[in-house]
Amino acid sequence: VQLQASGGGLVQAGGSLRLSCASSGRIFSSSVIGWFRQAPGKEREFLGGLTWGGGRIFFPDSVKGRSTISKDSAKNSVHLQINSLKPEDTAVYFCARGSHRDSNPGSYNIWGQGTQVTVSS
Repeated sequence: VQLQASGGGLVQAGGSLRLSCASSGRIFSSSVIGWFRQAPGKEREFLGGLTWGGGRIFFPDSVKGRSTISKDSAKNSVHLQINSLKPEDTAVYFCARGSHRDSNPGSYNIWGQGTQVTVSS
């Protein structure tokens, strides 16, 4: 199974983006799909995740209110919507698959290639 994140690009501050994470194969109900981002010189940051089987969404307190996560079961994909973008949101955004709800990148064993998001002021 491979994951591919897409939907990044250049956007003005205050705008929104909808990122997609497509799986090349079936996502099992026990899987968790997490979203992360990494800016140059910074550690990978957890943005939120979704339990595939139950559809439960979890966010860290630092990003609650600006993001939503949804899934499309028919397309084996997960989406991350980010609103009110700020220049500090500029980073490479990744999706990853894990087996339990966790914000630690080390808990996710399959990673997709990231998609660049650049927010201009």
